[in-house]
Amino acid sequence: MPEIVIFTGIQASGKSSFYKEHFFQAHVRVSLDLLRTRNREQKLIEYCLATKMSLVIDNTNPSRADRKRYFDFVKEWPQFEVHGYYFQSKVQECVFRNSARAAVEKIPEIAIRSTHAKLEIPQLAEGYKHIWYVSILANSAFKTEPWSSEIW
Repeated sequence: MPEIVIFTGIQASGKSSFYKEHFFQAHVRVSLDLLRTRNREQKLIEYCLATKMSLVIDNTNPSRADRKRYFDFVKEWPQFEVHGYYFQSKVQECVFRNSARAAVEKIPEIAIRSTHAKLEIPQLAEGYKHIWYVSILANSAFKTEPWSSEIW
């Protein structure tokens, strides 16, 4: 069954690296960092849905309203399952990881803090089949756990 994967997490929480490590071979990456406009994003999503290609929405998606636009697509394509990945979003850790990026890839710290202020934890009730919690270990490896309210 094709799937839509929606990432949620602030900048530098590991979303794009996780995509490369876990989804690169099988899912189209939909990212505003690459596409630059919502119009382009919409066209790519529509193409993926029409051709039954699995995709990953690799944006911050901090609020329910941000994520809702993707669930609205799914209403017309019930054969797709929606899976969520919430990336641990500790501001200081993300600011530190951001500081190690190449200059062209760095995000202003104020943007990281602003996104964190808007962050709403995803809920199964939004329409997800499953949600996973992703954290980065000391050795930079990813740890993925099934979603649980006890995480919070």
